[in-house]
Amino acid sequence: MEGLAGEIIEGLFRWVHVVAGVLWIGILYFFNWVNGPFAATLDAETKQKAMPELLPRALYFFRWGAAFTWITGIGLLGIVYYMQDVMFDGAPNSSNGAALGISFALAIIIGPMIYDLLWKSGLAKNQTVGVIVSFVLLVAAMAGMHYGLGLGGRALFIHVGALFGTSMAMNVWMRIWPAQRKIIAAIKAGEAPDADLKGLAGLRSKHNTYMSVPLIFIMVSSHYPLLFGFGDGQGWILLAGFIAVSWWLCNMIYKHSKGAAPAQY
Repeated sequence: MEGLAGEIIEGLFRWVHVVAGVLWIGILYFFNWVNGPFAATLDAETKQKAMPELLPRALYFFRWGAAFTWITGIGLLGIVYYMQDVMFDGAPNSSNGAALGISFALAIIIGPMIYDLLWKSGLAKNQTVGVIVSFVLLVAAMAGMHYGLGLGGRALFIHVGALFGTSMAMNVWMRIWPAQRKIIAAIKAGEAPDADLKGLAGLRSKHNTYMSVPLIFIMVSSHYPLLFGFGDGQGWILLAGFIAVSWWLCNMIYKHSKGAAPAQY
């Protein structure tokens, strides 16, 4: 989009995208690094009183924050990348129609579906193996986008972000929220929630936390052309390394959140 009207529309999309993203990710971190360790200290009677009041309120903003972040993100993907010739270094988008379609399908449909199927399989029982397999498949997809589809560094970064964001939004609406509704109903009735549902909601929420850390970097990566343009298009290698480091950092925060220090002031 060009001209004042185009800039206003793009600016509005960015504004809503950032506000909704802050709301979504902020509550995600609250759930995983604050509420989770706190709830583990509560007795059954306190949980029955507190959780049915807290969780529906938090989950309302959580799921709608996810929805608006994803919707505006897809809009920005179209406005900034698909409607402008920035997908392929030195080549117009119109001459790469097949690559455009495959890129979109990989980031928005195929990648998230493979992720969901992978973690519905037996690999979910061995999370270390699941993480390794997930990372290898992600790196293979990134290499395919670079060498097979010819995506420029900036476009490749944002399509990895779109894959993460879509997987996260799918987790919220298709896995976490449906499970939490049943968990809240059980707590309210004074019953023990189904262990499988708790495990599913907890695991996918944890995945979202891990994916969010590199995703936030990817959202601002367009400001760093030396990174995404590293080595004449080899920026995806740096991104793979950053994702691995960010997952390690996230793991450290999880360990710290369960310790004694956060309870002190």
